[in-house]
Amino acid sequence: MIKYLIIDDEYIAHDIIKGYCDLLPDMQLMKSCYDAIEAFEFLNKQDVDLLFLDLNMPVLKGFEFLKTLRNSPKVIVTTAHKEFAFESYEYNVADYLLKPFSFERFLTAIHKALHVSAVPHTILPESRKMANRMFIQSNKQYIQLQTDELRYIEATGNYTKVVTSTETIVIREKFSTLLELLAQAGPIQVHKSFAVFPEQIKRIEGNRIFIHEQVIPIGKMYKNNLDQLLK
Repeated sequence: MIKYLIIDDEYIAHDIIKGYCDLLPDMQLMKSCYDAIEAFEFLNKQDVDLLFLDLNMPVLKGFEFLKTLRNSPKVIVTTAHKEFAFESYEYNVADYLLKPFSFERFLTAIHKALHVSAVPHTILPESRKMANRMFIQSNKQYIQLQTDELRYIEATGNYTKVVTSTETIVIREKFSTLLELLAQAGPIQVHKSFAVFPEQIKRIEGNRIFIHEQVIPIGKMYKNNLDQLLK
């Protein structure tokens, strides 16, 4: 479960962010804060994984607030002021969203927050687990995957199957496109229709890869990919 906090002095911003988060699995709103002081008091008592932070707030501005945090969670800035984008790099924010932002842009920011160590020396234990998660879209819903549970992906016509240790998900997406989306999880293409995740390989015999009970063929054109792994 990804615990998040919204810090913004505009009520409509809270509604939009929460509405987007409600479309995603495993996103838990811990508190809606309308100024940085309220957020500071909450974070002194509880930890969260992710902050959605406005910059132009009364009393204490967004970047000033970040300076007060000893162990900062991942941070996604949500603001109408583009002039602070360059300064945000000094605070290692995961992404910088300019209002108004679409759901697609919001989802990109979520991916960055989950997979990029925005504050590498002060990440909370729960945040480390987030690096092993990602979202993929299937049938108008977003499914969260544990990347260490991925076994292989298989092209099946206009669809691609994602096989994990617990389920098989069929996605209307090109095989090549899905390979790119899952690149951070380290898949290796071993056939024109198959890519495997090396940590799941049980053994290799001739031109076959055994992953649990599944046998994956090795294509001649892709042997070099596997040779790099075996070296």
